[in-house]
Amino acid sequence: MDRRLFLVSALALAGCTSLGPLEIAPARAPLGELEPLYGVRQSADGLVIRVASNGCTTKDDFAFHVDRDGRTLAFARRRLDTCDVAPQSQAELTFGWAELGLSGGRVGLLNPLITAGRGD
Repeated sequence: MDRRLFLVSALALAGCTSLGPLEIAPARAPLGELEPLYGVRQSADGLVIRVASNGCTTKDDFAFHVDRDGRTLAFARRRLDTCDVAPQSQAELTFGWAELGLSGGRVGLLNPLITAGRGD
């Protein structure tokens, strides 16, 4: 998937959906443009994702997309972190429920999840 197409889609498609228990959805499409996540958790305020960082990664570096039926959510990086402050570290970013357009129910997360113990 072309990164520009993903970003345009993410910005163009917004809608009210609902969120409940987060599920890691099986890959139904190439995920090369989606940011690998080192962790994800739900909080009362929103969804917290943990991503790779060289020390300068911010929430503004990411775009998200919720599909029209509110069943899947995906995150993609808009800008690469080219800093050299903390190479090979991670950053936690919080996206509020209202910001995501989610309020209850279930949603699948399409991003690949990097689990502990894997060397990639």
